[in-house]
Amino acid sequence: MARILITEFMDEDAVARLAADHDVLHDPRLVDEPGRLAAEAARADALVVRNRTQVRGALLDALARCRVVGRLGVGLDNIDVAGCRARGIEVIPATGANAQAVAEYVIASALWLRRLAWSGSAEVAAGRWPREALSRGRELAGATLGLIGFGSIGQLTGRLARTLGMQVLAFDAALDAEHPAYAESGTRWAGLDEVVASADVLSLHVPLVESTRGLIGAARLAAMKPGAVLVNTARGGIVDEIALAQALRSGALGGAALDVFAEEPLPAAPHFQGCPNLLLTPHVAGVTQESNARVSALIADRVLAHLAAGAGRG
Repeated sequence: MARILITEFMDEDAVARLAADHDVLHDPRLVDEPGRLAAEAARADALVVRNRTQVRGALLDALARCRVVGRLGVGLDNIDVAGCRARGIEVIPATGANAQAVAEYVIASALWLRRLAWSGSAEVAAGRWPREALSRGRELAGATLGLIGFGSIGQLTGRLARTLGMQVLAFDAALDAEHPAYAESGTRWAGLDEVVASADVLSLHVPLVESTRGLIGAARLAAMKPGAVLVNTARGGIVDEIALAQALRSGALGGAALDVFAEEPLPAAPHFQGCPNLLLTPHVAGVTQESNARVSALIADRVLAHLAAGAGRG
């Protein structure tokens, strides 16, 4: 029987599956208690985390027995993957399991930001009638969606956008213009600068690495179409938040939806206060009841399989 440590929220059915065969500690408070987390990690044969648990430094050093880290999501910037591999620890992300949730978030955000009308609830409830101001929204049909990053989530987002009549173009540093994913999905390949300049809706789907840190800064925001909107469900460090707030306040940018931030949880952010047409959410684009069940089940299955294989070799 292995010891499995789960440091953030996980679907209870998946936790029960793990607990049926192994000793499981599931405590979402551990992510905020580094001392207790390190002590429990020293006893763990498997570790399951989301994005807040930093599997590096002291925590990684504490994983003396650990054989596998399951990531309830796809981004690996909170995990020292090379350090894990050097210690013989397998890292397993939930690739693809939350793609639908993220893609729907992008499309819903684009609709909200371009249509404008849904921001008027408080005024209507207060007896005002801002019909003229809220009748200037724009449709998605005929608009251009620009995707930076064209992996599974970007491709699904593009497919949903096309059902609404959008044109889709994409850039991915790992995929050249002849990659079959573009032709198969009816997406036009374009260079990074063309995607930025052509998009009515610009959506980010890249990991946070040195080449993408600060990718959308003041210069690229200025290069976007007047009135275009930006949706970031990738990682916060990709967008310069101060420059984004300035672009919104100046009216150069038509709106933005941010689900991720350079620092999470986001501390008080005066630069965002009063920004027009800004939607902020706490890193939940990929988290729905359905996606949580899929992600959790996938990771539970793969952690159990890895532990069983290790026991068989032993």
